[in-house]
Amino acid sequence: MTSPQKDAQQLEMFQDMFAALKSPAPPAASKLPPSPAPLFKAPPTPTRTLPAPPVGPNDPPLQKIQLGSHTVHYALRRSARRSHGFMIDDDGLRVTSPRRSSHADIESAIRAKQGWILTKLFERGERRVMRAQRAAVEWVDGARLPYLGGDITLRLQGAARSHCVFDAEARTLSLGVTTGLSEWQLRERVKRWFQDEARRLFGERLDLYAPRVGVTYNAYAISSAGTRWGSCTVAGNIRLNWKLVHYPLALLDYVVVHELAHLREMNHSPRFWAVVGEVFPDYDGAKAALKKRSVEMPVLFPEE
Repeated sequence: MTSPQKDAQQLEMFQDMFAALKSPAPPAASKLPPSPAPLFKAPPTPTRTLPAPPVGPNDPPLQKIQLGSHTVHYALRRSARRSHGFMIDDDGLRVTSPRRSSHADIESAIRAKQGWILTKLFERGERRVMRAQRAAVEWVDGARLPYLGGDITLRLQGAARSHCVFDAEARTLSLGVTTGLSEWQLRERVKRWFQDEARRLFGERLDLYAPRVGVTYNAYAISSAGTRWGSCTVAGNIRLNWKLVHYPLALLDYVVVHELAHLREMNHSPRFWAVVGEVFPDYDGAKAALKKRSVEMPVLFPEE
């Protein structure tokens, strides 16, 4: 027979054993190495900028409006027109409103076109960034210059007198370089040649397409607008951007037909596009091609 003391010791031993099985001791904490730093850092999210019109010393200050999370600065002009007009180019938004319109009316009109305005401003802002990244043409012998959708070769030749001669068959533009001629003078001489070519071509294409559109224009001139390809007045005066001479002739023709069509429809209504389509059916393709090529075009004249 066992003693009570021995029984108590055995019971205590079994209790300790069951406790150990039921609640095992946690393992000793291992020393893990610190998490390695990421190999690649995610690039920052690009900032989408909205262009704003430049303000001259005599210009009124820009107006601004909050459209969603975006602050839009715009130039406001008053006129005798009865409705609000909006124009967006690489310099931002310009609004033309009736003289008696209140500021609240103007903001209401802008908000009504908020989606279109923001989309176009973002497109223009991105185009400005892409243009700024394009390489400028080096004005050296053998430089390639865009002309009617292709390239011509610039040939620089020492000469007693300056001259500029184009050989259509060889596709070369030969420029006589006099002693002391600077690069900006060289650029200006080539620019004048391009402008003369544009003036000649515009006259030919206007005379070709005016009868097809069924209109008669009064006069035409070249322009140096930043991004506007052409304009037309009710008096029949047409202005065309001389830089169109860099693009394929088909795109130049599209702009010519576009401006002539305004002599029948001084708007951009479906009726206007129907007039354009009578002569130039693929006007949508031409618009897209102009936009794409304008971004890809090399920088010839940085001051433009």
